[in-house]
Amino acid sequence: MCGIVGYIGKRDVAPLLLEGLARLEYRGYDSAGMVVTSPKAGGLKMVKAKGRVRDLEAKVPKRFTGTTGIAHTRWATHGAPSDINSHPHLDPENKVAVVHNGIVDNAQELRAKLEADGVVFASETDTEVITHLIARSEAETLEEKVREALKVIEGTYGIAVMHADFNDRIVVARNGSPVILGIGEKEMLVASDVAALIAHTRQVVTLDDGEMATLKADDFRTYTTSGASTTATPETVEWEAASYDMGGHDTFMHKEICEQPDAVDRVLRGRIDDRFSTVHLGGLNLDPREARTIRRIKILGCGTSYHAGLIGAGLIESMARIPADAEPASEFRYRNPVVDPDTLYIAVSQSGETYDVLAAVQELKRKGARVLGVVNVVGSAIAREADGGVYVHAGPEVCVVSTKCFTNTVTAFALLALHLGRIRDLSVTDGKRIIEGLRKLPAQIEEILKTEDQIKEIAEQYAGAQSMMFIGRVRGYPVALEASLKLKEISYIHAEAYPASELKHGPLALIEPALPTVAIVPDDDLLEKNRAALEEIKARSGRILAVAHQPQAKADHTIVVPKNEDELDPILMGIPLQLLAYHTALAMGRDIDKPRNLAKSVTVE
Repeated sequence: MCGIVGYIGKRDVAPLLLEGLARLEYRGYDSAGMVVTSPKAGGLKMVKAKGRVRDLEAKVPKRFTGTTGIAHTRWATHGAPSDINSHPHLDPENKVAVVHNGIVDNAQELRAKLEADGVVFASETDTEVITHLIARSEAETLEEKVREALKVIEGTYGIAVMHADFNDRIVVARNGSPVILGIGEKEMLVASDVAALIAHTRQVVTLDDGEMATLKADDFRTYTTSGASTTATPETVEWEAASYDMGGHDTFMHKEICEQPDAVDRVLRGRIDDRFSTVHLGGLNLDPREARTIRRIKILGCGTSYHAGLIGAGLIESMARIPADAEPASEFRYRNPVVDPDTLYIAVSQSGETYDVLAAVQELKRKGARVLGVVNVVGSAIAREADGGVYVHAGPEVCVVSTKCFTNTVTAFALLALHLGRIRDLSVTDGKRIIEGLRKLPAQIEEILKTEDQIKEIAEQYAGAQSMMFIGRVRGYPVALEASLKLKEISYIHAEAYPASELKHGPLALIEPALPTVAIVPDDDLLEKNRAALEEIKARSGRILAVAHQPQAKADHTIVVPKNEDELDPILMGIPLQLLAYHTALAMGRDIDKPRNLAKSVTVE
């Protein structure tokens, strides 16, 4: 969960690296560093700093020049944030520099062996092991030195390596952590995220697991860790550099919340088939005959993607009448699950690189399962591993917490549910009804966003709470889970979510005036049941904020949202709760785009 950027060419590299790190800071922001050199200088020059990229920039010497360099912004796994633990890591002779994303699982064992041979470690990191292994290799080329080191490494890595004796190249490798090459005009770049590349090139090559590359100023080549050549065809990135700018907003989170009408329009565009009251999802690679043989659907995701999967499972069951459920991918892969040939598995990830989800996909594929991906990033690891899938087209999401990608993912699940339903038993009439509801979503989200000032006033009244409870029933419960997660992620207020039906089975013991409850109360067949839950809370002097389609008499405050079809209401009811979390955190002075202890793409276990 860190950011890598590297460059080799003719330009002064330090400003370029700092710019790239700033674009990657949402992947890690407890320390940063860089190493530069040039063919003429030969030696490696390094600067590192605990803190943000701006702290690193303040430490860069005036004559820190070079035309080749690698840089890193860190989210700590091994060793506390510090100057010493920051990447890059150099060997004692200052010849080898390494930046690394991932975790070396056998780092302690390798460290003990190296220390027994007299190696003195400067840091607490697992990455420094890689540096010493490369430095101690007697192989003749840098590529061979790196390959020898990787042979004894267990775990995940995305690495970039420089060597003072081979200053015409950067060698990179990938296993479980993204590495993307940027192909320029007589210059080459590398990064862990396309965000650091698109200001300079939109031609990219994404490495596969077990693949390496050598970058020179005017050329690159790819090969496996065993040395066999591979074929790499550059692809054009569809996103533009402006997508990574705040666009006049104070934070990326606010920008991305406000982008949701356009984002939802994108995920719908070109997919609706009015003639047959269905949708086209060409990337599924699943023909109608195969779709009718599905007996069960299992959705796997982590965090926000898991919550989107819970809503997706409900949509699939209600529209397609296929039994469906969602499970955290991080748990699924460790419980020796039964893999049923009649079950369709769906992997959900904003980045398409989430390690727990990717590992679950790889295990499922090994056991012969059919896996679809629902991801945002085209060409990402999960997209390439899956048998087919749906891109959610949310656009770049820079804030660590997900908003527009969550909304687009749930909308994509609605499309998938409609597609499967029309193949099976969903009527034309219901198909038309859902399509009309889908088309209303962008305008209804705009309507919700216009109530931001009211939501801000409400949020400021709840910002002093030490803890909050979120409740919902059936479709509303996953909305409550996601809203609870958003609040705790960026405000650091403790929050719990429960099914409203479970209140009397324990959580009512917590109700008191100091514990506000946020209740999801849609106008559906459970409206009176939800109102009964509000009565129970109010009878115990609890404060209530309702998110509903009409004002609720028992609520202290109600955020009214427009009504859509029952199946699609969760998409809309999540929007005001994103704004509630945002303005609560803003009132508390939190660092909204970069909440403590978190990073955007969880590419480590």
